[in-house]
Amino acid sequence: QAQLVESGGGLVQAGQSLRLSCKAPRMITSTFNPSSMGWYRQAPGKQRELVATITRDYKTNYADFVRGRFTISRDNARKTLYLQMNSLEPEDTAVYYCNVQTAYGDYWGQGTQVTVFS
Repeated sequence: QAQLVESGGGLVQAGQSLRLSCKAPRMITSTFNPSSMGWYRQAPGKQRELVATITRDYKTNYADFVRGRFTISRDNARKTLYLQMNSLEPEDTAVYYCNVQTAYGDYWGQGTQVTVFS
């Protein structure tokens, strides 16, 4: 079983919303408190880019191209990272990856496809 399991991607029309989830089923619940968690994306022919991050202290950081449209959140008790994506645009089409940084290592999910059509 993978360290991180993503879900929530799909095919939507521009203007609609999606909520991505990233769960860490193999990590110990009682000690789950990664220093940083984040979402990245990679569109065809482009490099992977940062979308948003959230620290242990719940400080958030967003890429300019999603500011005001996307919201990152985390639930340590559920060992889950979320990305609420509103007002989606065709330019948001990409594979979205979650990243978790812990004292034991830096982990990546397998990616979930988001496709937005106009």
